[in-house]
Amino acid sequence: MKSIKVGLLGIGTVGGGVFNVLKRNHDEILRRAGIGIEIAMVADLDTARATALVGPGVQVVADARAVIANPEIDIVVELIGGYGIARQLVLEAIEAGKHVVTANKALLAVHGTEIFSAAHRKGVMVAFEAAVAGGIPIIKSLREGLSANRIEWIAGIINGTTNFILSEMRDKGLDFDVVLKEAQRLGYAEADPTFDIEGVDAAHKAALMSAIAFGVPVQFDKAYIEGITRLAAQDIRYAEQLGYRIKLLGITKKTPKGIELRVHPTLVPNKRLIANVEGAMNAVMVHGDAVGTTLFYGKGAGSEPTASAVIA
Repeated sequence: MKSIKVGLLGIGTVGGGVFNVLKRNHDEILRRAGIGIEIAMVADLDTARATALVGPGVQVVADARAVIANPEIDIVVELIGGYGIARQLVLEAIEAGKHVVTANKALLAVHGTEIFSAAHRKGVMVAFEAAVAGGIPIIKSLREGLSANRIEWIAGIINGTTNFILSEMRDKGLDFDVVLKEAQRLGYAEADPTFDIEGVDAAHKAALMSAIAFGVPVQFDKAYIEGITRLAAQDIRYAEQLGYRIKLLGITKKTPKGIELRVHPTLVPNKRLIANVEGAMNAVMVHGDAVGTTLFYGKGAGSEPTASAVIA
């Protein structure tokens, strides 16, 4: 049986997860998809490490454009990240008639309109389930599961780093700076955590959900963005005394005046399910006119949770 041949651009944490999950669950994926999915080619600057990871039978190259140029590759999976070379490679893959799968929310939030227009012209798909909320299938839910509804609003904890920090501040009564250092030590926060703690990462994801929910172009540049850096332990404590928990929420909402798109610390009544989402977990609430309020919960990052979404 012919299998779908995939080219991976980047085999770091997520790429390694994609390779391992595809290998481990090959028979189950074949049963569900009706066709095999095979990683036939990998591009990574560290070819020695990549070769050791994938073993014999998979071609490893340093030049990502060699993957795009290979006529046998059906789908290009972009896992490089960032706005620069990733944008060029995605557009080149589309121009070559390849379907593209990406986990790159920053790229799509900033250049999504250009990328989706190029894909539409060439008749190929750009799939990005892994770009929002890790392993939670929120993109498919918005596109398909809730397609009978007029979506009225979405509110979500969509950045695990900030949720971990806020959870630790509440549990231990510590200030932001102390907990951030601990989060970096444990690997929950990057060495440069700016995108996370200033709300930019959550805004990237909220912009993508807003575009799908309301049928508008991706408009990250119009989002109101406020992070958690100014929160102190006493803010968390006072909120708790009043019956609230502070969560960094990405919110998009349809109003008579237009669409709201915002990210900021929010007081959430502590009896609400989403207020009790702790640690690095993610949760997204979606309110539709027919279904009412739904809640999607799960791991928002990590090698295999994100790989789950890439493969899907």
